[in-house]
Amino acid sequence: MTTPAPVVTAADRAAAGTVLAREAARFAGFGWMRGTSGNLSVVVSREPLRLAVTASGLDKGELDPDDLVVVDGSGTPVPADQGPGAPRKPSAEAGLHARVVALTGAGAVFHVHTLHAVQAARHWPKGVELSDLEMLKGIGRSAHGETVVIPVIENSQDMGELGDRLEAAMVPGVPAVLVASHGMYVWGEDPMQARHHTEIVQWLLEFRLTEG
Repeated sequence: MTTPAPVVTAADRAAAGTVLAREAARFAGFGWMRGTSGNLSVVVSREPLRLAVTASGLDKGELDPDDLVVVDGSGTPVPADQGPGAPRKPSAEAGLHARVVALTGAGAVFHVHTLHAVQAARHWPKGVELSDLEMLKGIGRSAHGETVVIPVIENSQDMGELGDRLEAAMVPGVPAVLVASHGMYVWGEDPMQARHHTEIVQWLLEFRLTEG
């Protein structure tokens, strides 16, 4: 059997790993990726789809640029596209990252475990409504004149089932979904936009919770 040729170069992996380590350290510093929790991904190829995903079981505040796994459109590691060294294990949620990319065309997907995301999902299990806030511009919505809903879905350990729930709940133009008792998935066209969306959504949730 012929071994598939690699799609992702060493330079691609290094660039993606640098971004993932930087963003994970940033979020860990905020307390949004405590211990080994959470996972981040960036797209490194569209045709065929390849994502660099943070490796599982590692402290997200201390990742090195090589602490990633390259997965395909189903979230399965691609041996030909891995870097040197011992094989690393991707998050069990890698397939969900790939599904978000396929559905939205995102260039990066960030999954963080913020306390406010869990609290908001518990308070408003049918979705978090927001309106008349200047910060809504940060996720591409109007500051006034519309109600924006950040959807909430029930958690599941079955990633296929969780992906179905996410797909059914997604709101056009809202780059985030809360997972009850778990955290949130947020995405953007590139890692910087995904970072901004994550921080804006977190602010919006904090504000909404202060209102009760």
